[in-house]
Amino acid sequence: MRSLTTLAAFVALGVSAFAASPVLSPAKEFDFVGPSGGHMLLSSLKGKVVIVQGLLVTCPHCQEMSRVLTKLQNEYGPRGFQAMGIAYDVDAAAAQTYVTQYHVGFPVGYASEDTFRSFLGHSVLERLMFPQELIIDKKGVIQAASAAGGTPELQTEPNLRVWIEKLLGPASTSTKKAAATTASTTK
Repeated sequence: MRSLTTLAAFVALGVSAFAASPVLSPAKEFDFVGPSGGHMLLSSLKGKVVIVQGLLVTCPHCQEMSRVLTKLQNEYGPRGFQAMGIAYDVDAAAAQTYVTQYHVGFPVGYASEDTFRSFLGHSVLERLMFPQELIIDKKGVIQAASAAGGTPELQTEPNLRVWIEKLLGPASTSTKKAAATTASTTK
């Protein structure tokens, strides 16, 4: 009986380990509709490393994440990084107010709850925590994504830098000098 219990425990641990593994999959197409009505397709960003931030315009954590992503956009943008935002279940005016009020330095579109959940792959039965993040490589493949309940590791600047550096690859000497100049002038 004891060996059967031990076997069951190992099987359960093995199954949970597989369930926790990230699944690399192509990012779904998304039409970012900006506050001014302009459109940008996610697929048009292939060749860049992209972080998509799902946000609530009233969420202090989202506001802080947008500040971090704006900083990273300024620093890594010349090397092929692009931050994008999706304001959850608001209209164009609310998205524009968010961009203006919090000095967001990257495009922020807006989407209905159904469109947003479908894009992120979260069921309507899951309670979403914000911000939500998707990290997409140059080929358009999702490398990391927030769980519905949030993923704190994807919400810290040092961890995001590791992802961006890894996916961008080594910088050339001229790119490093340009990034250092940009970083020193934006402080």
